[in-house]
Amino acid sequence: MKIETQSIHFTADERLLALIEERLNKLENFYDQILDATVYLKLENNGKIQDKIVEIKLKVPKEQLVAKGTSKKFEISLDQVVEALRKQLIKYKGKVSSH
Repeated sequence: MKIETQSIHFTADERLLALIEERLNKLENFYDQILDATVYLKLENNGKIQDKIVEIKLKVPKEQLVAKGTSKKFEISLDQVVEALRKQLIKYKGKVSSH
């Protein structure tokens, strides 16, 4: 799977990028035909504590799965998004295999 990461209004450190790659590679255990992933990391300055946004778009055959999470740490947002995508992948895999 090809992973593209875009950090908006800041530069992501290597540790965070390695964590993103590790978590996304684990998704291949649930569905092995993931084509690529685009990860958007955003800092929102709206006065709220929860200002770290992670949005991931996964491309699978004939479909695109999207999930978004917000919290005060990128790691927590990433975990929320990966869990949401895991559920979507299981549902998608069931739908595809039933056809």
